[in-house]
Amino acid sequence: MILRWFGRKKPEEETRKDEPSAPLPEPVAEEQPLAPEPVPEPESRPEPELPPPPAVETPPPPPVAPPSEPEEREDAPEIVRDELPAALPADEEKPKKGWFARLKEGLSKSSSKLTEGISGIFTKRKLDEEALEELEELLITADLGPTTAAKVTAELARTRFGKEVSPEEVKATLAAEVAKIVGPVAKPLEIDAALKPHVILVVGVNGTGKTTTIGKLARQFRAEGKTVMLAAGDTFRAAAVSQLKIWGERTGCPVIARDTGADAAGLAFDALEEARRQGVDILLIDTAGRLQNKAGLMEELRKIVRVIKKVDETAPHTTLLTLDATTGQNAHNQVEVFRDMVNVSGLILTKLDGSARGGVLVSLAERFKLPVHAIGIGEGVYDLRPFDADQFAKSLMGLPSP
Repeated sequence: MILRWFGRKKPEEETRKDEPSAPLPEPVAEEQPLAPEPVPEPESRPEPELPPPPAVETPPPPPVAPPSEPEEREDAPEIVRDELPAALPADEEKPKKGWFARLKEGLSKSSSKLTEGISGIFTKRKLDEEALEELEELLITADLGPTTAAKVTAELARTRFGKEVSPEEVKATLAAEVAKIVGPVAKPLEIDAALKPHVILVVGVNGTGKTTTIGKLARQFRAEGKTVMLAAGDTFRAAAVSQLKIWGERTGCPVIARDTGADAAGLAFDALEEARRQGVDILLIDTAGRLQNKAGLMEELRKIVRVIKKVDETAPHTTLLTLDATTGQNAHNQVEVFRDMVNVSGLILTKLDGSARGGVLVSLAERFKLPVHAIGIGEGVYDLRPFDADQFAKSLMGLPSP
């Protein structure tokens, strides 16, 4: 009530300032009767003055600045966080187990299927044709693929055929062969410090973990001291935009977003310009992945790339394809589809802990030879790590740490 009272007094004072040309005696004559009045009526004033505030509240609305701002920003992207925080916000507690222990645990479904099968085949048995056929079939059902299965069993036959072998010997031999196949594709994701920003376009089918992967990568880059910006380019799904905003809060990264259904290419353009303006080290761009409309998705992704190149002809500098390991051999089809759409430069395999199909990574490496930058074995920020061929091979076969 007191604020409204003072709010009413201000317009009166302004009217006095606007009447300099009026003769001085008149205002003085008015002020002299006013001076004695406040003394006898200090308590009575608040009561009669209560009704006027509704009429007096009309002056505050005239500063129409707040309503005009949203109208000006309708065409511009929403910047969820406008400034880059200096420090990384508090995050979940780091796991007590080491990475290899968690990797082995995450691949337990895949390894148990293989190790149990191997033990069943090679318990007190010589390595003959029948045993090799059973082993090859086991490897194929574990999603290592026919080509990989044939190569691995052939190497085992070359060194141990006709001899009695133990399950441990078979697992060790298989682990060594798997490491040879995936070793050449185990390459870390390198960021070019000379680029401001280094643009990473993340593609993949909906449900493969694109948005979560972006959040985990952002967390790792921020922990390395890099500045990161996120672009919610999957404008088709409101849930994807909301999820990326949450990751932006968790990792302390600004997020460029728009309303559902907005033009993804325009958003990517605005995000890249904003990232350049702020001098950000890395820009991570999320994209849609609805393969049920393959032609539309292909055109949208190509448009995003074309528009990005208008700002930086060398961008995107990295194009990551996320694959859900639980899809098994269907992952091969996804690689083919997205490789036709955009120039996929590397893979990230997620959900390796979700099924007994971890061997699909081996068949992907054998067939496509694309770099595998990282693998995920859980939902936590520490559950996405650079791909290590030896650790993966041993974990897949249930062997001790290298």
